[in-house]
Amino acid sequence: GASFEPLLRLFQPRENDQGQRRGQRAGGEGIAPGAGNGAGLLELPQNDPGQRGHHVADGGKRLNHAQRVGPGAVHHVAWRTPDDEHQAGWLKTLAAAGFNVSPVMDRTYFHSIYFREPGGILFEIATDGPGFTVDEPAESLGSALRLPPRYEPHRAELERLLPKLRLPG
Repeated sequence: GASFEPLLRLFQPRENDQGQRRGQRAGGEGIAPGAGNGAGLLELPQNDPGQRGHHVADGGKRLNHAQRVGPGAVHHVAWRTPDDEHQAGWLKTLAAAGFNVSPVMDRTYFHSIYFREPGGILFEIATDGPGFTVDEPAESLGSALRLPPRYEPHRAELERLLPKLRLPG
């Protein structure tokens, strides 16, 4: 069975007596919700004295869900999971924690689920497969523009907008 221990805990940072915002420890694999309703400092525990920890500072002021889109904006953060079984475990874990998780989306080359953390950031958990050889052999990968079926009706427009690439040789 798969283990779904949290790595990234989503929580509301609290201030200590000196007015500094402080986080809490987390460890393991993947992402999972924590207590509270925000994202803050993340500390990875040091398993041995020589190992360095990682810190992610709280972003401070929160934007509402109508954030501005443009240069420098992040649309979503994608995480990988090996297969559909592991993804189903994440969907169950996140839903049980109260997150509104999308149904599994078939993206032709992988399967995805989506949810928003309390600060509004969109997270995707995508499977490794089926992979890019689902519609062409490995030997010809990159030799022509392949599109998932849902984008085929837009092929002419996409080919016009995309830069022309020259293959080596």
